[in-house]
Amino acid sequence: MSDLSKTITRPVLKVQVGKSEWEDDEVVTEYPLTIFLGDEEFATIVCTPADLEEMVIGFLAAEGAIRSYADIKQVTIDEGKGFAYVDTHQKTMLSQSFYSKRRITSCCGKSRQSFYFFSDARTAKPAEDGVTVTPEQCLQLMNVLQASSDIHRKTGGVHNAALCTPDQVLLQYSDIGRHNALDKIYGYCLRENISTADKILTFSGRISSEVLLKAAKIGAGIILSKSAPTDLALQLAEELNITAIGFIRNDRMNVYTNPHRVIVPTA
Repeated sequence: MSDLSKTITRPVLKVQVGKSEWEDDEVVTEYPLTIFLGDEEFATIVCTPADLEEMVIGFLAAEGAIRSYADIKQVTIDEGKGFAYVDTHQKTMLSQSFYSKRRITSCCGKSRQSFYFFSDARTAKPAEDGVTVTPEQCLQLMNVLQASSDIHRKTGGVHNAALCTPDQVLLQYSDIGRHNALDKIYGYCLRENISTADKILTFSGRISSEVLLKAAKIGAGIILSKSAPTDLALQLAEELNITAIGFIRNDRMNVYTNPHRVIVPTA
């Protein structure tokens, strides 16, 4: 059990027009974790300090540093120092052509774009046609995702992601980094040997190209979001046979790519 807290309480001056008062408020914790692969420093991820082993496994697989959980001999997390040590059965060659030391922040932006042509191209595969969904199921899954995140209700400072069947949420993670939440799902599935080809990803943030590539690496054929996609994400979704559905709000949604997985009434 982790000793790290996902939130902290601090006094906040809450102001309305004509009045103000001090109240205790919960703020999400931001925690840097440096990953060592063998004897080499691989990356520093800024994250929410929970489910760190799952995140490390998923991150390494997404970056192409490991191909499966069987490649890992041991994962050791030193929470006090903020270090994760990963030993693999065979030495991983960290070629400078593919990897370099880098700081991956929790903010949105181009933190992983430079890796699209390298590890992304080697690990992102076209999705299989193994799952379909109805609009009603999309709405229900998004409602469950939003309602079941305790840390989001307390702080409003995290992204939520879930792995689902059309009828239920199977597992859910939250993190200040949208990629981290997806890495935690990926890492758990690898460690527990859970098939993802017939699953759905439900996500609270926008569908960027980086998020779409992560879905392809995880292996899910459908990604749901309450937010918007980007043009590059939709180009990648078409290439990778992923159904991208955005703006899932109230009783509406937009199916942007590969609508053959969505069961809708005939117009």
